[in-house]
Amino acid sequence: MTGIPTEADETENARHREKARKHKAARDKIMATKTGEKGLLIVNTGSGKGKTSAALGMVFRHIGHGYPVAVVQFTKSPAWDTGEAKVLAKFPELVTLHIMGEGFTWETQDRERDISAAAKGWERAKELIRDDRHRMVLLDELNIVLRYDYLPLAAVIETLKGKRRDLHIVVTGRNAKPELIDIADLVTEMTLVKHPFRSGVKAQKGIEF
Repeated sequence: MTGIPTEADETENARHREKARKHKAARDKIMATKTGEKGLLIVNTGSGKGKTSAALGMVFRHIGHGYPVAVVQFTKSPAWDTGEAKVLAKFPELVTLHIMGEGFTWETQDRERDISAAAKGWERAKELIRDDRHRMVLLDELNIVLRYDYLPLAAVIETLKGKRRDLHIVVTGRNAKPELIDIADLVTEMTLVKHPFRSGVKAQKGIEF
């Protein structure tokens, strides 16, 4: 190869430029119609890994822009040594973090205790949603407590629908209720393809927590 463009190369390059030009023109036309801005209700659900991780990515973006955020974790326990809690604690002026859970249901083996923890978490979540200081509120694993009917679904839906217009709320966890999906602005379903747990690999720092 000489490195000197051939006539065929020039023809292909010209075809590529024209294709890209048309694509950009079409994209610009679409983007010109997207002028609205509002607080979103975002749901990350599905059996695949990454629901909370994706939500925390948005939380960290808010922190990067200097926007205050609040996080309520419904199933994680304060005793858990999670990487996200350590990072969030470094931004006390921007982050309100409440770790309200007592572990997974199979760990507590006490439904009344789980219901009580969920209720306390939800009361704190409602306070944060009403607080106009925060630009985003993450309700981590709220779908889990709704799945087990630890909270009244209708009351939760009413609160989420009544949020102020400029507030983003992110809800994570498997098995999102259809009623929640119906009112959400953005829903992402994480699909499990492979997981190392099935090959005998335990949860690891920096990956799962």
